[in-house]
Amino acid sequence: MTAEGGKTGEGRTRKGSYAAPALDKAFLIIELLASHPQGMLVSEMATALGRSLGELFRIVVVMEEARYLEKSPIDDRYRVTYKFLDIAYRATPARQLTAAALPEMQSLALTVGQSCHLVVIEGGAGLVIAREENPGTRGFALRMGASIDIVASCSGKVLLAFAPPAQLGRIIDRAELVQGRPIGRARLTEELERVRTQGYELRESPVTRGVTDISYPVFGFGGDCMAALTIPFLETIDGSQSVTIPEARRILAEATARISQQLGYRPEDGAAGS
Repeated sequence: MTAEGGKTGEGRTRKGSYAAPALDKAFLIIELLASHPQGMLVSEMATALGRSLGELFRIVVVMEEARYLEKSPIDDRYRVTYKFLDIAYRATPARQLTAAALPEMQSLALTVGQSCHLVVIEGGAGLVIAREENPGTRGFALRMGASIDIVASCSGKVLLAFAPPAQLGRIIDRAELVQGRPIGRARLTEELERVRTQGYELRESPVTRGVTDISYPVFGFGGDCMAALTIPFLETIDGSQSVTIPEARRILAEATARISQQLGYRPEDGAAGS
């Protein structure tokens, strides 16, 4: 189950004048399988992408030999391996970010009695790069690697509100391409200004009844917003949750401040979006 809606496209458009057909097909395969975690047969990939079985088969075999794909010995379906995740962690700030965030997220989940997840901007969407489950018997959480709507979600609002002004327009342009529809920018600007002014976002989930999303920004060295840490607060009918929503918000604010400090942020640096 997810507290914030998401969408993953199965196609991509390459811009520019340089052609690398085999590489383009490999990217198409990766993006297609990303939205089919149960795996696909090569014939199913060919049908979905409008390609011949022969031209995809050779590429799939090479990707399997390089350990980017793996084939199930049971049903011959190919799935993406964790090699992509390993490379992404080593080649991006994600490793440093998660190293600083995970201990705080574990403490947060234990103290608040709710799950939490860490979201970064990936193209025109948000991407969950870390999560911590509620340690109790009942909980609500996003899956690792989930893609979320960066415009409509609580985490996305925080990421956009504190994004560098020079980058904000490009991120929204990409979001429009991902969603395939125009975004009401005037209203979005007002919402982002409200989030920026109060320093966080808190609202009832637009997807799931009984869940209130609470999200705070995580800043890095120089004041750049690196991620949003979010609690999808599940309020039980019997009131058995360990803290109230206002208390959870305060604890989350303190946790994100400590993570930001570990990442080299100092309040006098100022936030990029402020």
